[in-house]
Amino acid sequence: MIIEHNIAKYIVFHEDTILHALGKISENESRIIFSVRENGILEGVLSDGDFRRWLVEQKEINLNQPVSVVSNKTFKSGLINESPESLGRYFSHTVDCLPLLDSQGRLVAIGKRGNGKIQIENREIDVNAPSFIIAEIGNNHNGSLIEAKKLIDEAVRAGADCAKFQMRDLDTLYQNKGKPDDPSADLGQQYTMDLLNKFQLKNDELFSAFDYCHEKGIIPLCTPFDKASLNNLENYGLQGYKVASADFTNHDLLQAMGRIGKPMICSTGMSTEQEVRQSIEFLKKNSNMYILLHCNSTYPTPLKDINLEYMDHLRELGNCMVGYSGHERGINVVLAAIARGAKVIEKHFTLDRTLEGNDHRVSLLPDEFSNMVRGIREIEESLGGNASRKLSQGELMNREVLGKSLYINRTIKKGEIISHDDLAVKSPGQGISPNQIDKLVGSTAVRDMEKGEIFFESDLKNKTIVPRKYSFNRPVGIPVRYHDWDKLSSPADLDFIEFHLSYKDLEENLENFFKGPLELEFTVHCPELFSGDHVLDLCSQDSKYRERSIREVQKVIDVTRDLKKYFPKSKKPVIVLNAGGHTQDAPLKVSERKKYYDLILDSLSKLDHKGIELIPQTMPPFPWHFGGQRFQNLFMDPQETAEFCQQNNYRVCLDISHSKLACNHHKWSFKKFVEVVAPFSALFHIVDGNGVDGEGLQIGEGDVDFVLLGEQLDELAPNIGFIPEIWQGHKNNGEGFWIALDKLEQWF
Repeated sequence: MIIEHNIAKYIVFHEDTILHALGKISENESRIIFSVRENGILEGVLSDGDFRRWLVEQKEINLNQPVSVVSNKTFKSGLINESPESLGRYFSHTVDCLPLLDSQGRLVAIGKRGNGKIQIENREIDVNAPSFIIAEIGNNHNGSLIEAKKLIDEAVRAGADCAKFQMRDLDTLYQNKGKPDDPSADLGQQYTMDLLNKFQLKNDELFSAFDYCHEKGIIPLCTPFDKASLNNLENYGLQGYKVASADFTNHDLLQAMGRIGKPMICSTGMSTEQEVRQSIEFLKKNSNMYILLHCNSTYPTPLKDINLEYMDHLRELGNCMVGYSGHERGINVVLAAIARGAKVIEKHFTLDRTLEGNDHRVSLLPDEFSNMVRGIREIEESLGGNASRKLSQGELMNREVLGKSLYINRTIKKGEIISHDDLAVKSPGQGISPNQIDKLVGSTAVRDMEKGEIFFESDLKNKTIVPRKYSFNRPVGIPVRYHDWDKLSSPADLDFIEFHLSYKDLEENLENFFKGPLELEFTVHCPELFSGDHVLDLCSQDSKYRERSIREVQKVIDVTRDLKKYFPKSKKPVIVLNAGGHTQDAPLKVSERKKYYDLILDSLSKLDHKGIELIPQTMPPFPWHFGGQRFQNLFMDPQETAEFCQQNNYRVCLDISHSKLACNHHKWSFKKFVEVVAPFSALFHIVDGNGVDGEGLQIGEGDVDFVLLGEQLDELAPNIGFIPEIWQGHKNNGEGFWIALDKLEQWF
């Protein structure tokens, strides 16, 4: 069970309107609201089920009546001081949210059936969330608040979610009141008492460290080693507690924490199997939320003694999330724990391993901790969460190039029966895969085919997708190559075509493809890849690399000028550019991006593009290049893109898929993105996208709301043309483009 003390979002006053209460129910996402009187006394409960039952009984609906008219006066409630075990009995298949009252009947908290999620401040820990990484500072500040703040700063830079400290009340914790000069104490105890007396922060200093954590955006936690410390920390207002291995068998302290009702992260070192089982059973009866950390409390821990498999056993015993608290040297064991499902990681953290104190010697330095965090996040990303096999965009690209498909090895007419001897398995893999050969053998050809043509999915469906006259309130075109522009564009009533050039196309003789002036307009998409694996980058920090990129773009401009004589309707054709700004290993810092934009401007200024408009394209966060995926930095942020256009008199190509992926990755509003960038657009690439790198999808197969998009573009950029840039849409005589235009016609 989870106890929430911050209950404002669950409360309405009994005189508030039903409409106001419904709004609260929607906001808190718990399908329930509690109606109280001015003195906080619980008056009634209103769930969405209560409201529906009331609704069907009404002849006239008036949502401006007081909520007390509709609230349910028969409800279950518990007392705030009842044990978690006792409160758990109130829950049932119909009750999963329980009002908790004080002795006067005032609503003071909400009990919610546990759902496997634990919230500490603004950080949610659950099986689907990134692991919660704790930098265990402990007493490694050596009694200095200044050093504590330095450690907090470094923990933030290293990527920790939490900075954890320790608090002891030596007078009550130790039999001898923690005196380091007690001659009767054992050597180990004397050593420990000496360190604690020298290196503990005073309580007010520790609270100042917590405040500094909040200032720096990292969650503070603390291990209380006694009830007095727990009371001090509770008075400060910590939102969760760490239980030391030494106290996992201290049921008195566990019970005191459990009654507070805040999350507990419990290390299990130094406990026998029987003690672990006993303490887990005690937690189940006395605690609301807990996570168990596998731990071996030796400093440093020999690898042979770690036994990571015990994490699985803890998860089963506790029926809870588990994690790992490590005292071994290095980071490899932590990475293995993450791969085994650890959701909390705790490692000691120091600025100098040579300082006095046992913890320093098993602590990670800031760079080591940073490497650990990076490794954790990479492993988490690679683990995924989908048991089914799904092709990535990169795999699809390679499957096209390296895979194989079924081809016809003779000329065949529509209606003829296809035999096994008519089929050949060849590369590239642009059509149906060889494992579908049995579906073709014995079937009837749905179209005339020339020898060497490839079979597509539509050949199995007895349906051929063909172009028609489309009706849009803006210019519409399709992407083409020199060799297929006429075949694809002639059957459709298009306004323009966009040539997607390869670097080989720049060497072609245009007279081999075009005869006389045409009625179409045209645009050009500049190649991204050039000979020698040169990926276009107009802001490369390598001056020679950038100079070559400039030369290659100039070639594209010159070819575009040559094309104009075949397309006289295009007075000032646009060239779409992927201008660069990608990095190999990590994204740029925001503060570094301006100098890259400045380099792009400098590169563009060196180009002779009279009569041609160059338009950079909005980009995805992880573009696919030949050679792999990279990090994109420029022309993703909507404000940066708009400022680039406004300040330098440029327009852009708004690629819907690219920009949706950027919004997904950065948690931006795509609606707001379009509002900012669409007014500066010269062309739209309309295509769907999914996740953070699933670009080029067919309309309706991704995350884009095309109804809303159509309304926005009609308002913000009513005369700007578009192409459906469906990946591999040209296959099977443009089938992907025609499907996209059919779908888009209802919204554009």
